[in-house]
Amino acid sequence: MHEKEGVIKYRLDFTSAGAVDESALTALQQWRLTLYQLGLIGQDPERYGGLGYGNISQAVSSTSTRQSIDDLPERSWSEVDSISADAVQTARGFIISGTQTGELSELTPEHYALVKLCDPIENHIIAQGPIKPSSEALTHGAIYALSPEIQAVIHVHSPEIWSLRDRLLMPVTPMDIPYGTPGMAQAVQQLWQSGQLKSAPVLAMGGHEDGIISFGRNMAEAGMAMLNVFQWARALQLADDAEAGKVELSHGF
Repeated sequence: MHEKEGVIKYRLDFTSAGAVDESALTALQQWRLTLYQLGLIGQDPERYGGLGYGNISQAVSSTSTRQSIDDLPERSWSEVDSISADAVQTARGFIISGTQTGELSELTPEHYALVKLCDPIENHIIAQGPIKPSSEALTHGAIYALSPEIQAVIHVHSPEIWSLRDRLLMPVTPMDIPYGTPGMAQAVQQLWQSGQLKSAPVLAMGGHEDGIISFGRNMAEAGMAMLNVFQWARALQLADDAEAGKVELSHGF
């Protein structure tokens, strides 16, 4: 029996406030729409009790922190160093889509929250905005704490990727760890420290049905990492269906 989707499990100190500036949301909005159109973010009456699923975020920083990150050289994830969670928390927060917004094809600034502090160990989030942050905000915060270079996080639901996670050789969190908890934050940190996220910044959430996370140094990198795995999963699924005689592959495949 899978747990109910969309339940906020962390301790939230939330202040109602105005929306973030729309100019800060351009990349978020573009990628959120793409993921919605692919069904990776959305709402389906036949899935998860009809509740919305998937969320997206990007880091916000002070001018000095932002400049230092912009100046970082291009390199592979295997060369990226981690820093302490406390260092990240004092340097920046993040903008994240609000709880239960999956049904909306397009979001407005009123559908995003600003997380000012995320403490995965204490299970505590301080946020503000017109809407409460996603139930997955604690996991997003844990990923930002891995490295100052991580500037974007995407969480989707993909039965295609999740069911083929072993064949895709994906890092996976343990089956007994639920989403949005300190345990999930610690599991993600362990995957990072073990080096399993160094080749590609995408992981499957073993105890969260269909849950997949990607991250990157910007929204485009996080988005393309997700789309690349999604494409491989669909190709494997199509090949399996063809072998079982369910479909006929064209010569151009």
